[in-house]
Amino acid sequence: MLNLIDNYLNGTTMYRLIVYYLVALLLVASWFGFLGVIPYNPFAILGSALFMSSVAYLVNVLFSKTFETPANIESALITGLILSLIISPPAVGSFVNALPFLIWAPVLAMATKYILTWRKKHVFNPAAVAVVITEASLGLSATWWVGTQSMMIFVLLGGLLLVRKMRRGAMVLSFILSALVVMLSVGVMKGTDITSSFSRTIFQTPILFFAFVMLTEPLTTPARKWGRVCYGTFVGLLFAPAVHIWSVYSTPELALLVGNLFTLFVSPSGKLMGVLKEKILVATNTYDFVFNVNRRICFVSGQYMSWTQGTGPTDDRGNRRYFTIASSPTEHDLRVGIKFYPKSSTFKSNLLAMNVGDSIAVTELSGDFVLPRNEKKKLIFLAGGIGVTPFRSMIKYMIDTKKFRDTIMVYSNNTIDDIAYTDMLDEAYELFGLRTVYTLTDMKSLPPLWKGRTGYINARMIAEEIPDFRERIFYISGPHVFVEGSEKTLRSLGVPSSCIKTDYFPGF
Repeated sequence: MLNLIDNYLNGTTMYRLIVYYLVALLLVASWFGFLGVIPYNPFAILGSALFMSSVAYLVNVLFSKTFETPANIESALITGLILSLIISPPAVGSFVNALPFLIWAPVLAMATKYILTWRKKHVFNPAAVAVVITEASLGLSATWWVGTQSMMIFVLLGGLLLVRKMRRGAMVLSFILSALVVMLSVGVMKGTDITSSFSRTIFQTPILFFAFVMLTEPLTTPARKWGRVCYGTFVGLLFAPAVHIWSVYSTPELALLVGNLFTLFVSPSGKLMGVLKEKILVATNTYDFVFNVNRRICFVSGQYMSWTQGTGPTDDRGNRRYFTIASSPTEHDLRVGIKFYPKSSTFKSNLLAMNVGDSIAVTELSGDFVLPRNEKKKLIFLAGGIGVTPFRSMIKYMIDTKKFRDTIMVYSNNTIDDIAYTDMLDEAYELFGLRTVYTLTDMKSLPPLWKGRTGYINARMIAEEIPDFRERIFYISGPHVFVEGSEKTLRSLGVPSSCIKTDYFPGF
């Protein structure tokens, strides 16, 4: 069952999955409204969602043209849908009276993405800051009506899929635990028993929806896992309504905005505009795209970023992708390596059609697929095809800084023409003895004098090529099936999970 879920998740981009989740919640809520389970008219639920999403989309397009930056359609749609789930649908016959809230909330949400920024990246969660501003200016606040007992099971099931896709379980769990500690403590102090306080917190507050959807918004969360856990804990401590400073009491949106400032402090990255410098053919149908950026960015080898196109047609997967950074932190230019297939997405087609001087927006630095702090740790890199890109960054960093590590790489490709970065790998071998074991899987295309390995990476290959593999940390990067298969192989060899790190970025 988990394999079926993972196959679906890996075929769906993160933002697309969030859209599906929010739409599903609105449909469920509409059905419950029709049955009288919740006190909202189903047409009002769907109407307010359509209205606010449309306003968010139009305002987002307007601001993107004004500020000359790429617009992400899915992002605007998500914001509108979120607002429709936390702002009560208007009662029948009072839609006109509700218009100020229904208009200003999405307008402010989109405006703050372009105005309240740090290095051209928005600082605050758009939906949260919009609700705070409308409450302060219009006296209208969010009710978080999605956080009801009848909706809880659907919020939970879909939210767990999101967390599995985004791999933000530690952050979400740290938030829920810290929020529960505060809210249960407050309940006990007021004389409520723990069971009743726990039940009320889970079933009658928006804690789950907030954790799965609001807390995990990528651009306003820290880049590294440790930062995200601290962020979740910090926001959880502020989440309880009883928390206050003088007469200002906490609300979910206020807690999130304060948490966003924490993110700015620990992960102060912004939006970059990458200008294409050159395209380099590094293997069959595989190119390195090298971009000049308007400022240097501090990243660690192995991390990834979000890349958003501003022009060209888009398919149903949108105009945003996540790619691992192939360049080393020692290089000024930003480089990504991309494999192209016969039926590539419109995103890849547009990317391949880019000319020198064309630009692309780069944001959302993230990822924990990085080298261990202990430089004496022995390493094994398992690379499948284009999954070699994070290793290109790591190895280039070792070469440039002279911080050499005991490293062996096993590099799997279909054919010899698919192998990339051989010059750099040869240089690393000469400088510090990095040995690369090449293996080819297409037995029909083997070159006559091939001296490397053949077939998929398996337990026997690892044991034969790397006798001391039990002393090493494994890094695995490549297509999902390659990563999954390699993990199973390592487990069969008795390699503990603490010695296995896998590359991941949303939407792969």
